Amino acid sequence: MATALDAIADNARVYFTSGSGVPLLVLQAMVDERHRWTALEVVTEYLVEPVPLFDHPNEPFRLLSLQPSRATASMAEAGAMDVMPSSLRQWGDLLARDGPIPIDVAVIHVSLPGPDGRFSLGVGVATPIEIIAQAPLVIAQVNPQMPYTFGAGEIERDEIDFFVDGDHPLVEMPPPFIDDTTRKIATLVVDLIPDGSILQFGIGALPEAVLGSLSDRKHLGIHSGMLGDSAVTLYSSGAVDGSTKPLWPGKITVGVGLGTRPLFDFMHRNAEILMLPATLTHGSEVLRQMTGLVAINSAIEIALDGSVNAEMAGDRLLSGPGGQPDYAIAVSQSPGSRSIIALPSTAAGGKTSRIVRRLAAGATVTVPRYLVDTVVTEHGVAELWGRSLRQRAQALRAIADPSFLDALG
Repeated sequence: MATALDAIADNARVYFTSGSGVPLLVLQAMVDERHRWTALEVVTEYLVEPVPLFDHPNEPFRLLSLQPSRATASMAEAGAMDVMPSSLRQWGDLLARDGPIPIDVAVIHVSLPGPDGRFSLGVGVATPIEIIAQAPLVIAQVNPQMPYTFGAGEIERDEIDFFVDGDHPLVEMPPPFIDDTTRKIATLVVDLIPDGSILQFGIGALPEAVLGSLSDRKHLGIHSGMLGDSAVTLYSSGAVDGSTKPLWPGKITVGVGLGTRPLFDFMHRNAEILMLPATLTHGSEVLRQMTGLVAINSAIEIALDGSVNAEMAGDRLLSGPGGQPDYAIAVSQSPGSRSIIALPSTAAGGKTSRIVRRLAAGATVTVPRYLVDTVVTEHGVAELWGRSLRQRAQALRAIADPSFLDALG
């Protein structure tokens, strides 16, 4: 470990893998040895929980977040966090050697080597595999608890500069609580998903509830940025066979696994799962070919013109765009595909409406109005594609909470 840390220069930009693939042992060692550096910029994606570096903002760690979450709130409050507005497909290009924020050091988390001597990035492949190819220094934490997954994340020993042994459980994201409102929304969304659909889904209770309600479908496929626990249940039901996928038929194609131990066990050496880089999970040239793609995502609020904000609540930045814009663009170019934004009609215990007259000044537009197809709340389904601004407003008022109709005009 000491030799690996010695190789990290002062003022370096250090990327570390995120989600369930956070290399906690190396990050803790960096904290313990933080006297080595006067300043380090650390870069990562979506985090489930704070990491040890966050206990020492600017001493020496400063965070550049590609997708902020509640886990990064302490760094933001300490004034030690910058945010890079970008979609998931762009992250590899941003962090490339010839990009605007080139990475000096990549700290990754890998499995034990397989019979052929190769290691696997396991649950986190989409962006890390693009960074490894160009980072001057690669430090790998080797963990027997990391599943070995097949596909783009299989890497050769000579692609890694330093190895650090570290046996600890992966970071888990427990399944979200699904309340009655979420179940009702999921029921409406499920009615929009025919047999043979190819599914993309985001993070949160609504996508999980939808996947948990599709067991009676046939010939579903999965091509998504992430795989969660509910996808395991759906696969086990027999509803997923990938037979309609024009690319990688029969395979579950994803970039990240984010969930609990049963998911990781399901992914381990599972030949039905193919891990891909973001250029393939989110690249428009690939997604345009996915006829019958159904993208299921959520939002914080949506305006009467269809503009979607999935990142900010008032002045608080809660998330980033992730892959939602990538799929919204691709769906608009793919015949027979559909983008579904599913959200409760209210927030704050029913005190505020998630459907608003217009997005507040300064609010982020995650998906522009011209890329929004279908919006679902517990009160119904609003089809926006091919509708005028007046018709869109009427459709969205019809699925808003009735107690806010006067405020919506």
